Amino acid sequence: MPDDFEARLVKEMNRLAEEHPRWGYRQIHRLLVEDGWLVNRKRIERLWRLEGHRVPPSKSKNSGKKAGGGAENSIWNLPAVYPDHIWSFDFMTDRTSDGIPFRILNIVDEYTRRCVESYVARNIGARRVAQVLERVFATVGKPKIIRSDNGREFIAETLAEWLTEQGVASAFVAKGSPAQNGICERFNGSMRRECLNAEEFHDILEARVVIGAWRLEYNTVRPHRGLGGKTPAAFAAEAARSRRGPARFDDAEGTEPPKPARRRQPRRRR
Repeated sequence: MPDDFEARLVKEMNRLAEEHPRWGYRQIHRLLVEDGWLVNRKRIERLWRLEGHRVPPSKSKNSGKKAGGGAENSIWNLPAVYPDHIWSFDFMTDRTSDGIPFRILNIVDEYTRRCVESYVARNIGARRVAQVLERVFATVGKPKIIRSDNGREFIAETLAEWLTEQGVASAFVAKGSPAQNGICERFNGSMRRECLNAEEFHDILEARVVIGAWRLEYNTVRPHRGLGGKTPAAFAAEAARSRRGPARFDDAEGTEPPKPARRRQPRRRR
């Protein structure tokens, strides 16, 4: 081959690499062969590396904040000790009969097990989560802490800043450890078994009505084993009476409310 063959090959390879910055040497080799260059793939790989080409890493499409959290924020290391002390929230997903998915944002008061909201919509982003919380805070009150997993909606900076303004702290459990957010996870399981798996929703409005009715039944009719057979509403009312005060509580004064059934910490495999 002519002495300048490799120089011309490198020049053309660099030109193609500049035109297609997301392509690797295999794709560039195909283009070169299609353009009439008699060169094998191994040679292009060698020249590619000598020229220092590399595909740039993909930009993360996250909320701008990395996942955090740890076991110190789990339900057994940071338990709720009075009503509205700690809420937890999580998402569920289901589909209407036409196959289109929708999401459910469940918010649970961990001490009383009362579901304060089950918001249903096709899409729920961080801003919508803040809007739902704003409405719930105005009608129900605020918790001291909100526990959640590391979903992108929950770790979003916009939601974190808004919660800080509201005086509500965030407690993120360890990544990939749903048991650490076990109270909300258990509620999700009950909703799945008793409502979502038993119903077919023809549209989003029907889903909102049926899920809302089930939530009301869960809070006011369905006995809860973790509350000694009481409903969340009855347990919350008993807690309010024992404190001889409003529905909001502060451990610094008054008598302690009744304690829910003790939660067992999951056994670690040896």
